[in-house]
Amino acid sequence: MSAAKGRNAAQCLVRQLEIHGIDHIFCVPGESYLAVLDALIGSPIKVTVCRAEGGAAMMAEAHGKLTGRPAACFVTRGPGAANAMPGLHIAQHDSTPMLVFVGQVERDVRDRGAFQELDYRAVFGSIAKWVAEIDNGERIPEIVSRAVHAAMSGRPGPVLVSLPEDMLRESVEAGDAVCAAVVEAHPGAGQMARLGQLLGEAKRPLAILGGSRWSQVAVDQVAAFAGRWDLPVAVSFRRQMLFPASHDSFAGDLGFGANPKLAARVRDADLLLLIGARMAEVPSQGYGLISIPEPEQRIVHVHPDPSELGKLYRPVLAINAAPEAFAAALEGVGPVPSPSPSRADFREAGRADFLAWTDPERIVSPGDFHPARMMAWLREKLPRDAILCNGAGNYATWVHRFHRFERFGTQLAPTSGSMGYGVPAAVAAKRMFPERAVIAFAGDGCFMMNGQEFATAVQYGLAIIVILIDNGMYGTIRMHQEREFPGRPIATALTNPDFAAYARAFGGHGETVARTSDFADAFDRASASGKPAILHCLLDPDAISPGTTLEAVRHAAFEVGR
Repeated sequence: MSAAKGRNAAQCLVRQLEIHGIDHIFCVPGESYLAVLDALIGSPIKVTVCRAEGGAAMMAEAHGKLTGRPAACFVTRGPGAANAMPGLHIAQHDSTPMLVFVGQVERDVRDRGAFQELDYRAVFGSIAKWVAEIDNGERIPEIVSRAVHAAMSGRPGPVLVSLPEDMLRESVEAGDAVCAAVVEAHPGAGQMARLGQLLGEAKRPLAILGGSRWSQVAVDQVAAFAGRWDLPVAVSFRRQMLFPASHDSFAGDLGFGANPKLAARVRDADLLLLIGARMAEVPSQGYGLISIPEPEQRIVHVHPDPSELGKLYRPVLAINAAPEAFAAALEGVGPVPSPSPSRADFREAGRADFLAWTDPERIVSPGDFHPARMMAWLREKLPRDAILCNGAGNYATWVHRFHRFERFGTQLAPTSGSMGYGVPAAVAAKRMFPERAVIAFAGDGCFMMNGQEFATAVQYGLAIIVILIDNGMYGTIRMHQEREFPGRPIATALTNPDFAAYARAFGGHGETVARTSDFADAFDRASASGKPAILHCLLDPDAISPGTTLEAVRHAAFEVGR
């Protein structure tokens, strides 16, 4: 490291971020790190000022999900850090690299309960991969390098670094660190030979893709391998961008409301190739598809974190490798087995079931606005590189079921089930890729949790389109409520504003859509406006999901209770 003279700790910190390729900071300003804000003047790092720390953290997480490299989120001490916690939780569950820098009280008043003081190690230790506090500015290069390494290596995740306010103003003589390198594990030749043997013996193999550490090249390599080996492929919860839906091997996704025929296919498979996927509660359909700890299917598990291999499911072959490294090694797996009628039938049946399941013409919803028809129109309208974002709620089931993702880097959705994610994620995506179409889907409840970031979109001229599905309630919770306590709704009804007027009040474009037939023209006008837009779509409250109605859920619960 070469020493750099005449700079303070904040300037040293910003320089280390530049060296490590951190190209974007999402922040809510605070007095605890004013020195860092000052040091950013003249830096090539882009700064996006947000309206709430939760939105800033989710934007940083979305950046990591799309690029595979961390952005930085800066928030102030105490309440600011607490407000950012949902974003860290998403990054932890979704295996997303992320850096969070938090202001801290001055060092000479710590442990006295000073104004906005918080013990970050105690509060964030169970969520972040690593939590550090920089007591000495001379260690900034070391700690930033370690933070980037930790965030990106193995199973990626969030790292939090605390910055005492007085430390940032100190003069430092520390030299610059070199850019941290990701430690990569590669599959061995023997492991890949064994994989070829296992696949050759299988009559009903199925690959399931998930996790992070992917790229478009890796997606293409796995798709080519699936084609050569007549291998059906499914994706984990909210990971549809990991395999092209148009590929003859694609069999669908294992999320909430998954195709029952796909779930049965997982149970019936004689070999499961899990690439990057952990097969946690949602994709395993409540841990019901694969027995723990001894599966009935043979399992080949590929994961970048060795602690995940055998954690729940005992594999016959465990490969400690990231999806990118594993996909690169697939070209050498062979020889490809002779065509097998049983394998072809298994793959073709899975493909046929997927196409039928995602046919919107088979879905009839109550009311005048039909989300399945809307998604069918968008499926044809949107370019292949459009980025679709959503948070949590039953409205998202239409997105996941009926949109057919084709490329990596086109889906931003939290596997943690966090509400309020769609709008901040869309802002981050449009900030990174202004030339691409970016669509945020949100329910009325979901939108109001971070809808203030629509103002951030207006401030930076980011022409996102928010498709806001309004049924006047917390729909997912009402559905569960009617299932468990039929006819006794409480605390799930919502009184909403005119969301189209909300958009116009901020300087954006806003329209209300009451009928499916009105959606296409409204979307085209929103696109042509060149402004951030909200399409306020009015959904019948009974249209609770693609597969059922709220009345049907309630009736079934009453019947069971008799």
